[in-house]
Amino acid sequence: MVFEKVLGNLLNNIHFTMSIFKQTNYILLVSIVLLSYACSSTKRIMVEFPQKPKNEISQDIQSLLIVNRAVDNTYTDLSADSLQRIFYKKDFQLDTVINDLTAADTTIKVLGQLLFESGRFDYVIPENRFLRASRNAFFANAMDWQEVKELCDLYQTDAVVAVDMFETQVATNLEDETVFDPLQGVFVSAVGAQMVVVYNVLFRVYDPVQQQVVVREAFKDTLLWENTAFDVRSLFTDFTPVKQALTEAGIAVALDFSDKISTSWRSEYRVIFDKGSTALKESALLTNDGDWTPAIEAWQNIASDSGSKSEKSKALFNLAVACEIQGDIDCAIQYALESYNTAYHPVTYQYLELLESRKKQQKNNTK
Repeated sequence: MVFEKVLGNLLNNIHFTMSIFKQTNYILLVSIVLLSYACSSTKRIMVEFPQKPKNEISQDIQSLLIVNRAVDNTYTDLSADSLQRIFYKKDFQLDTVINDLTAADTTIKVLGQLLFESGRFDYVIPENRFLRASRNAFFANAMDWQEVKELCDLYQTDAVVAVDMFETQVATNLEDETVFDPLQGVFVSAVGAQMVVVYNVLFRVYDPVQQQVVVREAFKDTLLWENTAFDVRSLFTDFTPVKQALTEAGIAVALDFSDKISTSWRSEYRVIFDKGSTALKESALLTNDGDWTPAIEAWQNIASDSGSKSEKSKALFNLAVACEIQGDIDCAIQYALESYNTAYHPVTYQYLELLESRKKQQKNNTK
């Protein structure tokens, strides 16, 4: 709150005519543009900022056991050629449910990788990851809490992510078509194929401490492949095999659920000062490897020891950027204000506006 008041007074003192509080989106856009094309004494860098998921899970849950409770004895793992022959025997005109073990397993494996790469979760996928479950007509019944606790104790995880329904339906079609051949300049006969995979999946996240399903997400979507060629052989040379389509559906399912519970990242550009004294130049180079710790220490030394107000102001600005990247907006505003009051740089003013806009957005997101 103190930073907001100080920043408000600062903006009023320099007679800025557009209200930052009423034009947040406009200012944010303008600030990003100006920061991206700042003066030649700055270095343009790309940084990533975390975005909260739709279904944010308590920070008490850091590790997840991922299992599948939908697989039963109806699931098979036919090879790609065997599965393809089934459709060829029907002249590639078939609409059927296919319970494919590879597709179901792909979802689990890809989901684990996505959750881990988000930086939010650790995960365990056990060797015996297909659990038997009682079920109704549509999906597996909710897990018994004793079973959840035993699994979490066994694999040392905080919660269980279970695929409690996994259905895939494949529909294919092959038909004659007429297409224009630009080489001959005439319409010619061709053949076209379409394949649709519809997936219907249910995820539950079981918290053994609260004995509560903390996330329940159902997904139903359709993936489409289609192609046209002058003959059947050429058509299926390039057409996605059914087995691959089912595997890609498994990947799509994992992406759907990961987006709901894991941190995503938004890329934006920022600038830091990298011209001036040797110390300032060398400290900016330290960020090239992504390790900001030595750069921050160098900027702190410059800010406290430099006899040049301009040099000190630049180091303070860089510290503000470092704070923002670390997720501390208040710290960033504090350093940016100190930089502005030490020596004037146009980019600092624009950066203050951007930081204030981000802080307001954060407050709105928590309401």
